[in-house]
Amino acid sequence: MADLDELFNQIPTQQIAGRLGADENDVNNAVRTLVPVLVGGLQQNANDPASASGIESAAGTHAASGLLDGGVSVDQVDEADGARAVAKIFGGNDTGQVASALAGGGAGNSDLIQKLLPILTPIVLAYIGKQLSKGSASEQQSGGGLGDVLGGILGGGGGGGDNPLGSILGSVLGGDKGGGLGDILGGLLGGKR
Repeated sequence: MADLDELFNQIPTQQIAGRLGADENDVNNAVRTLVPVLVGGLQQNANDPASASGIESAAGTHAASGLLDGGVSVDQVDEADGARAVAKIFGGNDTGQVASALAGGGAGNSDLIQKLLPILTPIVLAYIGKQLSKGSASEQQSGGGLGDVLGGILGGGGGGGDNPLGSILGSVLGGDKGGGLGDILGGLLGGKR
């Protein structure tokens, strides 16, 4: 089953840090915050059938690109496409708006977040596409699919009490914990500023 640790293992943080001229620990910390936020945003969008179809299509395209085959090379990532995907995931807001909102909520350095989002999004979509293609036959029989893959990655959609991302994801996914990044993401997902 797909999970966050498996997804994190696909992301070449050292290579990304080198390309961006950033500290690897800072990149790793930002990745561990941003990836669940991206998956949570996708899960929220997947509640709409038209959006779910678009996500499945984008995920399939990214998976077919070979991005995850033999390890991710940052040079293979289409950052312009990643920026367009970020805007779709977060209600039409561009990467700068999303990064500013996340940084304001305590997710880290806005400049680093803005650089990471268009790199991470295609990797996340490719991973989701691979998971969808792995289980498509059995999931079609059980009525699963995109929602099951996204929920599986997030470990059921919110995290436990010991997980600091729980309140962020809980709020993004409609949970009752509010404040901080969750409120900001709720605004971004709703297309509000």
